[in-house]
Parts: sequence; structure tokens; C-alpha cells
Amino acid sequence: MAGILYLVATPIGNLGDFSPRAVRTLQEADFIAAEDTRVSLKLLNHFDIHKPLVSYHEHNRASAGQMILDRLLSGETCALVTDAGTPAISDPGEDLVRLCAQQDVTVQSIPGCCAAITALAVSGLPTGRFTFEGFLSAQKKERRSQLQRLCAEERTMVFHEAPHKLRATLADMLEIFGDRPIALCRELTKLHEDTQRTTLQDAVEHYQSHDPRGEYVLVVAGAQPCEEAGLTMEEGVARVLRLREQGQRMKDAVRQVAADTGLNKNDLYDAVLQAQE
Repeated sequence: MAGILYLVATPIGNLGDFSPRAVRTLQEADFIAAEDTRVSLKLLNHFDIHKPLVSYHEHNRASAGQMILDRLLSGETCALVTDAGTPAISDPGEDLVRLCAQQDVTVQSIPGCCAAITALAVSGLPTGRFTFEGFLSAQKKERRSQLQRLCAEERTMVFHEAPHKLRATLADMLEIFGDRPIALCRELTKLHEDTQRTTLQDAVEHYQSHDPRGEYVLVVAGAQPCEEAGLTMEEGVARVLRLREQGQRMKDAVRQVAADTGLNKNDLYDAVLQAQE
């Protein structure tokens, strides 16, 4: 009879958030699969848990995943953990879960911390409908393409971001989304936890003179519902030209209309230029 794969959520900062059930699951598992065994060993030592550790991460998930599956099929139980948070969410653990599903191996989730949900809860933005986008690409062209596809998204959007990429990401969001409410949640559950509820414009200006520190979760307001569904490019051009007559810069007018209507910003810009020829 096959064993069970347990997905054990670990603390994202405060060790006090680790549940008794999670501790017991690690104590009773035959072995533990960890994203970084060095990081997980610190957690295990803190709770006096002594179990064999195997490495399972982005770069070895094919070979390690098959090895773990083979052990599960032989009847062993495995607890999968990440460095912080819930396994299989924006994480290679999803591949291991898929392998188990294909072989009818039982998978059980031991719930706990999730940075995205923690940030969403304190953001002050609508939480009834949201989309989790994880990390954006480090490549500028691909990152901007990802944001363009989200320009008309009406649900609240949740992103992870590293400090060294924060300024570039905020600048791209402002240019593509326009100025919207945002909550920047930093170092969640840790000593220097901070939530900054502001706008994209103010966030960009703030980090021109302040260095980003710690890991961030960005919670961004969705687009305002477009009352004029099916707005044509010609109608979009007319709206841009009206804003230009009111004194707005071309770039700002195009960005605002694209954000309000869902029209592609680059296509709209080109169409306005053609209309002015």
C-alpha cells in the first residue's frame, strides 16, 4: 500500500506560527523533502525533530520527484516543506503533487502560513475576488508583457517581489496600470514587519529616496470596471484626444485610457499618432 505525501506549511518568519499538527506530522513522517535542507534543518532543530532530509527544489525536481514517488509507492510517508510558506503554491511542489495524483498516491495538506493571503488580509483592498501572480519575470520585456496582459484585470492582484527588483517593478506598474492603490507588505510576521498603503505614484517616489529592504508582497487594486464594454480603438483615440485638449500629456492620457478600457496601450498610442497625422 502506498504511503502519503504531506504538504506541511512552514512559518514565513515567526516560528510561533508553526502549528502543533505540523510539528506532529514532521515527527511522524518517514522522511522530509525540503527546498533547502540547511534552512529546514534550523526549523527542525528548533522543534527537536530528527528525521532524514532529502533535497527537492526547482533544479532537481525531475530526478528527486521520481525518487520521492518511488519511496511513497513502497509505503513510506513523506513531508514536503519549503523554506517558508505553503508547498506547491508558486513552488515546484506542484509537480510532485501531480506525480502523486497520476499514481493515486494520497496527498494531504497541513495548512499554515501563506504570504500572499497574509498580505491580502492586511492590504485594505477588496479581498472577495483576487488573482495571485507570484513573481514577475526578471527580464524587463517579459515583465512588461505580463503586466500588459493584466491591465484590464478587475480583481485585486497579489505579487511577490524581491527588494533588488522593487523599483523597476513599481515603475513598470505605474506606467502600464496607471496610478492605483497599492499595499506594500514587507517582512511579514518578522521583527520589522511593515505595511505601506499608498498609491503606485507615491510608492515610486518613495523608493527613489529609500532603499527597499526585505521581501515584499505587493497587493495592487484591480482596474475599474469598464462601463463601455467593447470600446473600439477609434473611440479610445477620441478619449485620448479629449484628455489632451484638457492639458494631459500624451503618455499619461494613453496610459489612463488603456487602463480604463482594456485597450492595448501600445496599439492605442500608435492609433493616436496616426489620427494626428
